[in-house]
Amino acid sequence: MELDAEACYRAVQSRDTRFDGQFFTAVHTTGIYCRPSCPAITPKRQNVSFHPTTASAQAAGYRACRRCLPDAAPGSPLWNIKSDLAVRAMRLIGDGLVERDGVDGLSRALGYSSRQLNRVLLAELGASPLALARANRATTARVLIQRTDLPMSDIAFAAGFSSIRQFNDTIAAVFATTPSKLRTELPRKECPAPEPIPGAVSLKLPLRQPHNIAWSTWLLEHHCARGVEDFSDGRYTRALRMPHGPVIATLMVSADQVRADLQLTDMRDLAPAVARLRHLLDLDADPSAVDEALLSHPALAPLVTEAPGIRVPGTVDGAELLLRTMIGQQISVAAANTATASLVAALGEEVTDATGRVTHLFPTAETVAAAAQEVMAGPAARIAAIAGAADRLATGKLELHPGMTGTDLRRQLLDIKGIGPWTADYVVMRQLADPDVLLEHDLVLRRGAAAAGVAMATARASSPWRSYVSMHLWRKGIAALPRQLTRKPKGKS
Repeated sequence: MELDAEACYRAVQSRDTRFDGQFFTAVHTTGIYCRPSCPAITPKRQNVSFHPTTASAQAAGYRACRRCLPDAAPGSPLWNIKSDLAVRAMRLIGDGLVERDGVDGLSRALGYSSRQLNRVLLAELGASPLALARANRATTARVLIQRTDLPMSDIAFAAGFSSIRQFNDTIAAVFATTPSKLRTELPRKECPAPEPIPGAVSLKLPLRQPHNIAWSTWLLEHHCARGVEDFSDGRYTRALRMPHGPVIATLMVSADQVRADLQLTDMRDLAPAVARLRHLLDLDADPSAVDEALLSHPALAPLVTEAPGIRVPGTVDGAELLLRTMIGQQISVAAANTATASLVAALGEEVTDATGRVTHLFPTAETVAAAAQEVMAGPAARIAAIAGAADRLATGKLELHPGMTGTDLRRQLLDIKGIGPWTADYVVMRQLADPDVLLEHDLVLRRGAAAAGVAMATARASSPWRSYVSMHLWRKGIAALPRQLTRKPKGKS
């Protein structure tokens, strides 16, 4: 991944937070690396170089700046815009696959040999898979050191280190200090919790501006399925099925960040859970770049002006996304939420939530495949299709993970009886954070296009941001429904 050094330096001079996470600045004279918006004195041009990832900077021998905490920046929006091997690998590394299955497991998921993968990641990102995973471990460790009172030995293994020595060595190499000093140096109250949840880890999930809070919260509130999700008092709570046990996440969305309170069964699931929640809310997007591109289209500009900073929803679980999308085919959102809640109550596993807001996990694909016919109501053909898709997921004939390509996933989905182009495109858009999917056969979207005076040809010409155009038109179509909603999504926020 080639960086334009002069453009990067101009961004550093401007201290523009929009560039945080898109690259990192290594300062030769101090041996540290920073985010572009670091408040320290801007170094001279000849004294800096630029890296696409924190792992690349660490591999080159630089330590993280303890003033700007570059590892706490939003992720690069390139992980969503592009779909090459390096980017797909980054998504899986962020989901914790290397910690669970090693580099060989990562290679298998991507369909490449470990040697090929290592070569590509070194060339594109400046770091090997192990170095990239090590950077993730260091970030997880820093968060646990800063946000919890856990003993250092527990933090070491929760973050994925194989030994206390490896943990200490990594903290020293990345932050140039010891874990105990890091705990006393860093601010412990950057994410205030006026109503702390017992046993929860509270985190701040950073994002780029602008942020259309009204759209994000409307999506969360109006697509809630009782039991597995809840939206009340301005908080969204949901149960996540993670590799080491259930996680209950409570999110509070604000203009400049999202506060997340995580009730974890096993601390090893912290980093993957955060990655999935960021994906759910599209927090690594660069909304200003998207808005700027769409404003250049005269027919689309009024939509962006009316509602800047719109994001595209992702998912925390690909299998859940697919099955819920199929449940919602040809029925209203409210009916889909009710049907999903019934399925969750009948087949989901019970969970313990300190807030009392959620009660179950979404059922596994195996459970749905075995019992859908007995517990689900509705057209027999739809239930059979849902059971069939669940069976494919359960048997491994269909895989849903963030390392797939959109082309492969769409083809696999269309091979399943009961799944048409709209469902396939919708799942690709949300599962892979694909920014360029136009849901042009969606009836609400078409109603929105008519209301806004946007021709489908214009929407098609908005590549590579057609998913965001879909959201703008969807929002416009929803607002045109007279009695569909009690509270419609607003514009600027």
